[in-house]
Amino acid sequence: MENTAKTIVLGEQMNLEKFIAIVRGHAQVEFSEEFCKRVNTARALVDKWVEEERVMYGVTTGFGALCTQAISREDTAKLQENILLSHSVSVGDPFTEEECRAVMLMVLQNLGQGYSGVRLCVLEQYRQFLNRNLIPWAPKEGSVGYLSPEAHMALVLLGKGKAWYEGELLPGAEALEKAGLEPMELASKEGLALVSGTTTTTALAALALCDMQNASKAADIIGAMSLELSGGQMNAFDERVMAVRPHREQTKTGQNVRAILKDSDLIKAFDGTHVQDALSFRCIPQLHGSAKKLFDDAQVTVEIEMNSCCDNPIIWPEPGNEAVISACNADAAYVGMAMDSACIGATGLAKMSERRNNRLIDGSLSGMPWFLIKNPGLSSGLMIPQYAQAGLLNDMRMLCTPATIDNTPTCGNQEDYVSMGYNSAKKSIHVVNKLEYILAIELLSVFEGQQFQKPEVKRAPVSQAVLAEIAKHVPVLESDQYLYPFIEYLRDLIHSGKLVDIVEQFVKL
Repeated sequence: MENTAKTIVLGEQMNLEKFIAIVRGHAQVEFSEEFCKRVNTARALVDKWVEEERVMYGVTTGFGALCTQAISREDTAKLQENILLSHSVSVGDPFTEEECRAVMLMVLQNLGQGYSGVRLCVLEQYRQFLNRNLIPWAPKEGSVGYLSPEAHMALVLLGKGKAWYEGELLPGAEALEKAGLEPMELASKEGLALVSGTTTTTALAALALCDMQNASKAADIIGAMSLELSGGQMNAFDERVMAVRPHREQTKTGQNVRAILKDSDLIKAFDGTHVQDALSFRCIPQLHGSAKKLFDDAQVTVEIEMNSCCDNPIIWPEPGNEAVISACNADAAYVGMAMDSACIGATGLAKMSERRNNRLIDGSLSGMPWFLIKNPGLSSGLMIPQYAQAGLLNDMRMLCTPATIDNTPTCGNQEDYVSMGYNSAKKSIHVVNKLEYILAIELLSVFEGQQFQKPEVKRAPVSQAVLAEIAKHVPVLESDQYLYPFIEYLRDLIHSGKLVDIVEQFVKL
């Protein structure tokens, strides 16, 4: 199918919006003139130093604990192929299409900074993989932050390994041929550069973070609609309350809830009927705001990483000060710690959503029939979706143990400290996936609860628009039905961003 998505030029500043446009929106990728110039400049230095037989880690030496082993000029190309073959040891399920696309994009960003010394033709091959949607097969389990999944992917450049093309999993050489590409041979430094760095960590973190930020907006919408259905009080969202504790994210959340529930006759009908609501309603600005701050802080970290060189060694091309520097920008602690924190924020949103949902389905708290069904007892209604929330939430809490506090030395103790940031990023995708389901179940309760309000008392225009959209796919339950498809639909409504899009026709979140 012809790709009609827009084109994004690498060499300019990358951000989450451009990242998603390429990874999910299949925008075409081009290189700027500056991008090409800096890549070529660094490569010329590597070629010069190889000719001079200069000692350079991973170029004219072995890797890791074998860094004292000299490699002849004649064997440097073989060394680069060997690193891919020997490092392709990650196992388990492969990256999804979007995860793989994200990693390839981050490889281009990393090596395209001009401090790695790879040839432009190597990056051009990955660019074509993105533009033609050729997806290397790379299992994702068993990485400490770099090396193994990246090696599986890079094998396809050589016509080895496996890749998907047009929905078919093929040997690497066959996938290249069908995509109109040819295998290549790597030169000095390139195998190492392709497996080094925080590229997979940053790629997975960016995907998860985009979904977390979207889910936080959905949580504002769903939380506000639950408050409305429950006849809640607006005191807790008063601008004066926000003003005396001026955290930016708390203030914005309070503003969101007020805007969503503007002109709600249901809210007006319950005004002053009680002093305050339970904390799962009253603390929406505080908890949602806290989570959003963690996501915003993580975005700063991830976007810096997207525009950094995280290779080792670094080729410093400044005329008169040229150098090859062994260091460790490949360490993933920045992104890992940011995503460990972001997972805690996402789980905070989930725990509050589950409590709000529990108040809706509990007849002794909501004043509506138990489990939001007309004949509780004969029908279980929405009893068991809350069980699903409980199970999902337990998973999230287990996943909130920080990965970055762990350390298992590798490489004969040459790498005696390991960040484990990759696992932080990888688990973040699982965490936000579960959050979306928990929010979907709360939204299902909000939708089913509308049958128990007086029809003449109108909900807010925003609420009405959301409910009208859901009604196209979900029935108002009068007896038990197969609920799974409804939960999946609502999760997709959240994950796709469509829920936020509906609301942002009225309110900018």
